[in-house]
Amino acid sequence: MASLIHDGGGRFRVEMAFGGKRRTIRIGKLQPKQADAIKGHIENLAGASVSGLLSPATGEWVRTVPDDLHAKLARIGLVPARARTDSTVGTLLAAFFAGVNVKPATLIRMKQVEAALVEHFTEARNVATIGEADADEWRASLINAGYAPATISRTVLYARQVWRWAMRRGMASANPFAELKAGAQVNHARAVFVSRESIAKVIDAAPDAEWRLLIALSRFGGLRVPSEALALRWSDVDWEHNRLTVRSPKTEHHEGKGERIIPLFPEIREHLQAVFDAAPEGAVFVIGRYREGANLNPHFRRIIKRAGLTPWDRTWHNLRASRQTELAATFPLHTVCAWIGNTKAIAAGHYLQVTDADWTRATGGVTGNTPRHGGESKGTEEPAKSKTPRFQRGLRVDAPECVTRESGQVGRAGLEPATPAFSMRCSTN
Repeated sequence: MASLIHDGGGRFRVEMAFGGKRRTIRIGKLQPKQADAIKGHIENLAGASVSGLLSPATGEWVRTVPDDLHAKLARIGLVPARARTDSTVGTLLAAFFAGVNVKPATLIRMKQVEAALVEHFTEARNVATIGEADADEWRASLINAGYAPATISRTVLYARQVWRWAMRRGMASANPFAELKAGAQVNHARAVFVSRESIAKVIDAAPDAEWRLLIALSRFGGLRVPSEALALRWSDVDWEHNRLTVRSPKTEHHEGKGERIIPLFPEIREHLQAVFDAAPEGAVFVIGRYREGANLNPHFRRIIKRAGLTPWDRTWHNLRASRQTELAATFPLHTVCAWIGNTKAIAAGHYLQVTDADWTRATGGVTGNTPRHGGESKGTEEPAKSKTPRFQRGLRVDAPECVTRESGQVGRAGLEPATPAFSMRCSTN
C-alpha cells in the first residue's frame, strides 16, 4: 500500500515499497482529491507489475500524465520511459502529409486541419507543450471563427488522427485531442429536396448532351459527381438488361465496395442514348470531357441560374439525397442503399429527407400544388421497354423523344419558389 503525505503548501508526495526499496514520488501541488486519485493510479501500477493486469482507467492516465511525473514513475520502473521528442507542429504536419495516401478530395479536406492547427499554435510550437486545455481552446477558436458544426467536427477528428499517427512514430507522447468533443457531422440546414420539376428546368438549360447526362446521372441515378460519373465507361452499360455498373473511387478501398450495379432508370436512359449517338468511334468513357478532374460545381451553379432557379447548398450531394429519398418511398431501404452506394446509417443521417409529399399523404389530402414524390413516378416503377442500341457507329439510333407539357404550379413557400410542373412521357425505342 502507498501512503499519501501532505508536505504543506498544497504539495503532496506518495511513499511506497516497490522493487525491494522504499520509494518516494513527489507529485506536486494539487487538490487533495487529485492527489488521492494519483496515489490510487500508482498503487494500480505497482499491482500490475505483479499481476500483469492494468485497469483501463490507469492505462489512460499513464498515457496522458505530464512528462515530468511520467519520468518519475519511469525512474523507479513503474512505467516504460517515454521517447523524448522536440517535434514542432510544423515538422509533425509535414511528416504526416508527406506519407498520407488518400483521395484528392479527401486531401483537400484534411489540409483544412493543417491550416487550422498552424493558425492557432504556429508551426514553431513544440508538440510536447500542447495539452488537453490547449486542444479545448483550439476548438473554441474554430467556433469563434464561425465554422459550421459539421466542419468543426470533421476538423477535430482529423486532428485526432494526426496525433495518433504522431504517437505511433514517437513524435508525440500523448494525444491532447483524444477526448476532445467532435460534435455532430450532420448539417440538416443544408439539406434540400430538389424536385423533378426543378431538375427538368435545369436539364433543359444545360448546354449539351453530356451535361444533361451528368445532371441526370446524379439526380436519377444517385451517382457521385464527378468521381463516379467520370469513371463510367461504355462497357459498364448493359443496354439489354437495363443495368449500369458504377465504379466508385471513393469506396474502392473497402472490400467489395469498389463497384455497384444500379438499374438503368428511364430518366437516365434517354440522356445516355443521346450521348451514345454522338460519341466518336472507339470512345471508352461515357463523359468524354473533364478527364483532368475539373471542378464542375461552378459551371453547374451557372446552369441552375440560367434555368431561373437559385442554386441550392451542396449542389451535387443534394441531387443524390433527393434520389435516395424518392427511392426509399418505394423500395426497401437495403435495396436503395445498395443502388446509391451508402449504408442505412449514412442514409438516415445525411441523405433521407421529409418531403411535401410525405406531409400530404400523412394528412390524407391531395392538392393540385403538391409536389409529386419521385418514388411514385411511373417512369421509375414501370420502365419502358427499349431496344438495345446498335454499337456500329455507322448505324444511327434515334434518341428518345420526350414530350413536355406544363401541368400546374408546384412548390411551397419557404422551400423554393413555385415553378411550372412538367409531366414527361418518354419513348425509349
